[in-house]
Amino acid sequence: MVDAWQAAVEAQIRGAQERGEFDNLPGMGKPIPGRDLPYDESWWIKSFLEREALPSDLLLPTPLQLRRRVEQVPDEVRDLPTEASVREFVGLLNQEIVAWLRYPSGPRVVVRPVDTEAVLRQWRAHRAARQAVVAAPPPPVRRPRRQWRWPWRRRA
Repeated sequence: MVDAWQAAVEAQIRGAQERGEFDNLPGMGKPIPGRDLPYDESWWIKSFLEREALPSDLLLPTPLQLRRRVEQVPDEVRDLPTEASVREFVGLLNQEIVAWLRYPSGPRVVVRPVDTEAVLRQWRAHRAARQAVVAAPPPPVRRPRRQWRWPWRRRA
């Protein structure tokens, strides 16, 4: 039974080759990607993340994702326009952290809520520094002094 099945499949492949259905396929004549690399059990996950342009943080357990987000808070709030939007962003992150603390899952990792006032101090300092750079007057343009010479003197 298995031999008959294999023979039927081989016949279909041979027929498709004769009809030219395998000609001009994408990747024809190119080496198989990853052929020389050692075998990786999670190759399909990595290729999916790369193909869909997803961050690899999605594979981390919840507490590690939260810690990563806490570390990235200063960079994420830097461009927010108002203090209210910074407070809202930090408040939503703190809600997620508290929800995880109530029902923890995954590895035991210390995750503490973010200090809103500390984030606001950093945000204000960055904003003040950025405005100081923008508000600084440009350096004065120095014009070269005009060189006078006496008309009766010769140049050597």
